[in-house]
Amino acid sequence: MSVKPGTAPRLSEVAYERILEGLFARKVRVGAFLSQAELSDLVDVPIAPLRDALRMLEAEGVLTIHPRSGIQFVRPGLELTRATYQFRSIIERAAVRVFAEQADETLLDDLTQRHQTLIAQIEARGLSPDDLPEVDALEQVFHGAVIGIMQNPLIDIAYRRMMNYLRLLRLDRKFTTPIILRTLEEHAEILTACTRRDASAAEAALQAHLQAAIQRNIGFM
Repeated sequence: MSVKPGTAPRLSEVAYERILEGLFARKVRVGAFLSQAELSDLVDVPIAPLRDALRMLEAEGVLTIHPRSGIQFVRPGLELTRATYQFRSIIERAAVRVFAEQADETLLDDLTQRHQTLIAQIEARGLSPDDLPEVDALEQVFHGAVIGIMQNPLIDIAYRRMMNYLRLLRLDRKFTTPIILRTLEEHAEILTACTRRDASAAEAALQAHLQAAIQRNIGFM
């Protein structure tokens, strides 16, 4: 959820962001069952705006509200994983063709350089915990740029919801040097095709990346 520049976020928006941050920082366990009072204390937001945020997150499939009982956070399973990647493939394959044809050359150069630098660092010394924030940031910037080229707010909203699922999926994953390098190298192949302005090659490379990604995620279940 984004806030318009120059405006103060509403408490419900603050609660929304803090709940997600709690999940992604593992302060709230995936699959956890909490009362509203427990969650309110955990994210330091009053009950009233918390309820508004919970309704939004329930609509997005992140949790289930059980009246007079508590909140159940979703633990993504096999079917949700497959559905998420199927949806992602439909959206991103269309977007990457436009990205290959229209993306700014400076953006392509910057993304390519960031990938090459990180690949070289990890190849030289192996993966360290300090690399993971950069890997995550690069993942979001790269795929966000591909989706952003469509300039479609409906796609942006649906994609943000899907990315929340993906981040939940990754919470239980064990990241190793080979896995991270393969992911970054797959991104680099897509960027190479985009730099050549070859939309068909970019789509093929993206589809191969997503197929490999779903196999990696299923393998962790």
